[in-house]
Amino acid sequence: EGVIQLTAKNFDKSLSDGNSWLIEFYAPWCSHCTRFAPSYEAVAEQLHSAKNKKHKVKVAKVDGATERALASRFSVKGFPTFFLVNGWSVREYVGHRSQENLIKFATKTYEEVEEMPFLFGPFGPMGQLRSFLMRSGTWVVGMYENLTEERGLKPLIAMAVLCFGGIVVGLTMIAVLGVVMMSKMKQD
Repeated sequence: EGVIQLTAKNFDKSLSDGNSWLIEFYAPWCSHCTRFAPSYEAVAEQLHSAKNKKHKVKVAKVDGATERALASRFSVKGFPTFFLVNGWSVREYVGHRSQENLIKFATKTYEEVEEMPFLFGPFGPMGQLRSFLMRSGTWVVGMYENLTEERGLKPLIAMAVLCFGGIVVGLTMIAVLGVVMMSKMKQD
């Protein structure tokens, strides 16, 4: 089994299988990524065929240029970037990129690397918020393109429709939160 391709659709379900995951965030246009790809395939072959039942490591990759919400969730700032994910524990690999070093990191030396703090990590509230904001922004841009290209609206009108929709959604959320959070009035 080679490197497993992860997307926003299969990411959380795949990582909930109880194994550790060595994940590379890459970009197709990144020359470092394309040069390292054969070595990363060899890492996958070696780790997937390992007989260690206690600490099984699956090897995956995420196209960070396409899956921006996932890359944002992990605070990826450059390509390639490697993470070892075990449950909610996330450790970033920083070091020389080589087949031997990545295998050593995934199986032995990962414990020497400090975990990302949960609050700011990809599975914590800040990581989820970053992901939500990226998905929302992508959705709004998609809606704008749909309104202008497929529906034939002028750009200014399309922006007005999206702004009005945003205001309605925002006010509705404020009203719902206000009702939910409102303290009960005392009855005498």
